[in-house]
Amino acid sequence: MDNDIRKACEIMQNGGVILYPTDTIWGIGCDATNEAAVKRVYEIKKRIDSKALIVLVNNPVKVDFYVSHVPEIAWDLIEVADKPLTIVYSNARNLAPNLLAEDGSVGIRITKEPFSHRLCERFKKAIVSTSANISGTPSPSNFSEISKEIKDAVDYIVEYRQDDTSHPSPSSVIKLEEGGIVKILRP
Repeated sequence: MDNDIRKACEIMQNGGVILYPTDTIWGIGCDATNEAAVKRVYEIKKRIDSKALIVLVNNPVKVDFYVSHVPEIAWDLIEVADKPLTIVYSNARNLAPNLLAEDGSVGIRITKEPFSHRLCERFKKAIVSTSANISGTPSPSNFSEISKEIKDAVDYIVEYRQDDTSHPSPSSVIKLEEGGIVKILRP
């Protein structure tokens, strides 16, 4: 695992794109602050860049760095979440502009899964996490279901958990809107 983490960080620091296991399904990732790397992720997925990407961080404290105002309810949701939870926040900052939704929001998930947590910890910046599929096709639930096209398009494929055949679910997604309104986007 350590060699994978070191190599993946090196690739991302140089603007590359990785294929890696997350706390949910396998993801395509890159440095979430690098606009050119984010553009490559959209190209690999054949996805329009007006559809925002989510990012992973390893610690709730980092949410404050990427969001100008974190609503109080977010801290409660993070604390009680018993499965992976992506929270969409308004007023994102310190991230590549092409990563954000048209309204300036961003989805952030705090990962607790050992590999992606340590990867975020070592990289020290938010990492893009989007499903490892061409836009409009089903999301692969494990490494064996990822298309050759995706595998050939990335700069590095993590070896850790490639033999895992479990079928994890995507995260729940909640949007926090002005005035404390909580909108469930994906249960």
